[in-house]
Amino acid sequence: MITLEGRQEVKEALAPQHLGFVKEKLEMLAYQTTFDPEKRTGQLSTNTSLTDKDRFKRALSAMKDAFRASFCVSELVAIASEGEKLGSAIIPSGKIGFATVCSVVIYGVLLKDGVPTEYRFGGVLEVRNSKPRRFVAIIDYAGTSIDPSEQFIRARMTSVGEASRTGNGKILGVFRTIPAPAREVVEQKIAMLKEAGIGGVYAMSNTSEPLCQIPVALNRIGIVQLGGLNPVAAAVEAGIEIENIAESGLIDFQQLQSFWQLWT
Repeated sequence: MITLEGRQEVKEALAPQHLGFVKEKLEMLAYQTTFDPEKRTGQLSTNTSLTDKDRFKRALSAMKDAFRASFCVSELVAIASEGEKLGSAIIPSGKIGFATVCSVVIYGVLLKDGVPTEYRFGGVLEVRNSKPRRFVAIIDYAGTSIDPSEQFIRARMTSVGEASRTGNGKILGVFRTIPAPAREVVEQKIAMLKEAGIGGVYAMSNTSEPLCQIPVALNRIGIVQLGGLNPVAAAVEAGIEIENIAESGLIDFQQLQSFWQLWT
């Protein structure tokens, strides 16, 4: 039977073969998304965060400002106890699993309407007066084997808590582009998703115009979306140890509940 050390060796030794794995996983999850914002049924992608049972309430307290400031894809979340599953993640002993809605859900919904999305990168987005200013760090999805948000959180490169309280700071963001002729369809779907409690689209450019100092190709539109792990990043900034599994799988929309139900 393979040991823990053996599994770790296999994981690390094959890192070069895993380049682009994150992008492929995002595309697969978008394709597998069945969520219908009008009917509010179906499955959507989530991130899973694991924290010790005795620190869970403290983690929720540290997250509340980020949810209140809407630095999230959705206020809808899910929790699970040890031995239960969130997406494809099984919650270990002594832990509580906390699922946040992943930004992939929007692109899964758009894909079902025939709108192709180019996955560009995940990054650290500077915010001034609660408005996006520029990306100060980026990781291309095609050139990494680990999700960018996970890396930025581990490196303590965010200040989501400060941004939530003052409107100035550094948060997690993602950058995508879509074909310019699809703008009307995209705006309609974004509005429908918002009515269903799913948002996170922070900014959208005009055709071929730069967005947050990022160039946009001819006849394309840039979209900046908030990272689904922003609230969790705020908890890590507060000194709480959390293990994150970005894009951890799909769960049914009916499993989600408001963050504020957990907090009260």
